[in-house]
Amino acid sequence: MNSINIDPYTFIIAILIATIFWWLLSKARPLWSEARKSLAQRSATAQARRSSTIEQNYRRITFRRAQAMHLAASIFPLNDILTEPLLITPPVSLDPGVPPIADDLVTQTVPYLPAWTELAAVYKTAALTVDQALQGGSHLLIIGQPGIGKTVALAHLASLAANEDDRLRSVKTYLPVLLHVADLKLPIGDARNVLNPVIDLISSQMPLLDIPRVPSFITSSFKGGHVLFLLDGFDELTSEGQQEVSQFLKLLLQAFPKIQIVTTGAPEYLDGLIGLGFSPLSILSWSDQISRKFIQRWATAWTNSIANEMMARTTQVQVDSLLLTNWLSTDYNFLTPLELTLKVWAGFAGDVIGPHPLESISAHIRRIAPPGLPLAALDTLAMQAILSAQPVFDPRSARSWVREFETSEDQNGEETDKPIPDDQVKEPTETGKTRRTQKLLPKPTSGLLGRLVSSGMLITNIENRMRFIHPVFIGFLAGRGLSTNKGNDAILNQPDWSGKYLAMRYLSAHGDPSSIVQKLLEWSRLPMHRPVLAAARWLRDAPRDSAWSGKIFATLAALLQTEGIPLGLRGQALAAFMISGDPGAAALFRKMAASNSFELVQLAVLGCGGMKDSKAIPVLEKVLEAPSLSARRAACMALVAIGTNEALELVAHVLLNSEEDMRRAAAEALANHPDEGHAMLKDGITYEDILLRRAAAFGLARVEEEWAELLLQKVQVEDEQWVVRNAAAEGLESRSNGFQRAPRRMKAPSESRWLIEFAAKQGMGISPGKPATDLLLQALKDDDPDTRLAAMPYFKLYPTEGVIGQLYNAMYRDDPELREAVFLTLWEIGASGVKLAHPSQYGLN
Repeated sequence: MNSINIDPYTFIIAILIATIFWWLLSKARPLWSEARKSLAQRSATAQARRSSTIEQNYRRITFRRAQAMHLAASIFPLNDILTEPLLITPPVSLDPGVPPIADDLVTQTVPYLPAWTELAAVYKTAALTVDQALQGGSHLLIIGQPGIGKTVALAHLASLAANEDDRLRSVKTYLPVLLHVADLKLPIGDARNVLNPVIDLISSQMPLLDIPRVPSFITSSFKGGHVLFLLDGFDELTSEGQQEVSQFLKLLLQAFPKIQIVTTGAPEYLDGLIGLGFSPLSILSWSDQISRKFIQRWATAWTNSIANEMMARTTQVQVDSLLLTNWLSTDYNFLTPLELTLKVWAGFAGDVIGPHPLESISAHIRRIAPPGLPLAALDTLAMQAILSAQPVFDPRSARSWVREFETSEDQNGEETDKPIPDDQVKEPTETGKTRRTQKLLPKPTSGLLGRLVSSGMLITNIENRMRFIHPVFIGFLAGRGLSTNKGNDAILNQPDWSGKYLAMRYLSAHGDPSSIVQKLLEWSRLPMHRPVLAAARWLRDAPRDSAWSGKIFATLAALLQTEGIPLGLRGQALAAFMISGDPGAAALFRKMAASNSFELVQLAVLGCGGMKDSKAIPVLEKVLEAPSLSARRAACMALVAIGTNEALELVAHVLLNSEEDMRRAAAEALANHPDEGHAMLKDGITYEDILLRRAAAFGLARVEEEWAELLLQKVQVEDEQWVVRNAAAEGLESRSNGFQRAPRRMKAPSESRWLIEFAAKQGMGISPGKPATDLLLQALKDDDPDTRLAAMPYFKLYPTEGVIGQLYNAMYRDDPELREAVFLTLWEIGASGVKLAHPSQYGLN
């Protein structure tokens, strides 16, 4: 075998070269790493820049959309006339061992009525702003009657989120996704495609260059969890439609559990959402003070943007806005924000038909209806949409409903309802030019329906589906159509949904609902009495001498006087009397205020104040000496609500001379009176009387003005007495920690500290993922009242027959606080679609 000769010099040189090579490579490695990192950073920066651009565009577009989501969008952006929506603070869930958040005395005295918020508005009970309500992390259901401002609340929230407003605190950077249920194509066939309806809608709104990046942008936002999903219109749907939307939201939360959802609901119809962990929060009705502020804001906006244009178009003398404001401010008792808006609009526009809210609605319908269109066509369209249970309807069906009203021009101008090809869809830009976009909403249908869309009476949504601009208008028109077409039986036999009851309400204003009322009275029963309370909403607009209204009043009076049932139920009867405007209601309250029943006296007294009944002052003066502390507190509040000099002098006497608790009650009541009441509190905080200063501090804590906060800060530091300083500190804390009252996401039973401790005492365990119903029912029977109340929120998630039976038994115990908590839980269960049996089915009278 031949040997291989290796030159030693060559070998040494090769080793040296290899060594130098690897040494250079090792030295260059950090440079390569740095180069790779630099390239990655440049790529990330470019990606962030692209994402930032699309996010900025999206937020800007969302803000513009939100500012147009209100009735007067054709003349004002929302912020020009916005009165910030307030949500009634719900009873705080107890956690045994943790100090509860204390309510002021006013909130403790007024029953919590989520479906009838007018009483809370009169007495200004504790409330949250929409941004505060988000801070607990719970999914929210903003509920209220039609026209109370649910859509405006969502639009305001979307505007704050679009601008990353500091008021949003923990959700400041969340991306607002704002849409209407009519924008969703449901049901979702594949859970993996749950974001497709959202992506399609947002793509239709974005500039052309951003469209390719929308899917990744939206998907990454949802995966990150920093999304505020704002869904309007849930309250407008039938039960079937609500179940579809609930299933969509369930899939959405399963895929993206960190997002936060806010939607709207009717107090009686919340199918599927309570079980998903949504917390209902009621919008507070407008008080007199808020109504006056709204009228003033409207007058300012009108003068700045509309009045000059009207003067240029007409030679008629324009009425001074100050005179109009004063005239409009004389009568707005218990109008919804929608009704007051329409009344003010008609006053400034000069097309007032009459003083009644129904006439304000009618004036607006005439204002926006296409010229020459018979009103019967609108009545028919709305009536058929309600009778067919289609709040969002197909234009082909709608055309068949109103074909008899179409002119030859309408028929010649009709177009098919085929979708517009993607490459032919254009949208206007801010410069007036057009740009191509992906699959935008189809153009309005021509013909009669097209004229309604162009006028603003109808709105088009995905796949050219249509809906009326507001549920109140479809209800008003449908009710009027039913009254002339004898549609009582047809509407009554429908399954329950909000549109049905809204149409029946306006049917009662235009026709004779006697047969409907008789059936509702027959169906009404404990524990909720939902049918009669629904009909009670009709009393304000009913003829005073109608027999059917008398039957409702009689049933409400019996309900109000029934002992042993929750104040949450009796209070609804009280509110129905109060807002009916019937002159006999005040006399009835005065009579009931002299009753021997403390709870009835408390309710009747609140009713006297709600109706501003000055004739009740002597009766209220006697109640100030009653044995019941709650009744005496209510009397102070009612006297301030009446607001005459005589009434305020009685409250001032209590503030100066009564015992400590009543002095505080008087001071907190005076906080509701912005003139003499606030002046009394300013004076009271300077008196030598320690108890008076302490009471005045609690009163000032309820005054939502900057001067009151500055005064409390001064007292906290400078007052000589620690009891007064502590009261001022407590008041300042209550003003600053409103967000702490926001509803929080409920912990699973296996993660609840108090329930784990309770289970250990019972020798039981809690399995993760299991409902722990038996353990919770044991807690409901426990001797500790805090333990019983702490168990209550879980029962709405497990509404079995056994659970409902135990709740009934708990509600009829001699425990008023538990009784009210059980009633609230049963209300949520009933609103979720569960049929609640009469208590007699469980052996209770």
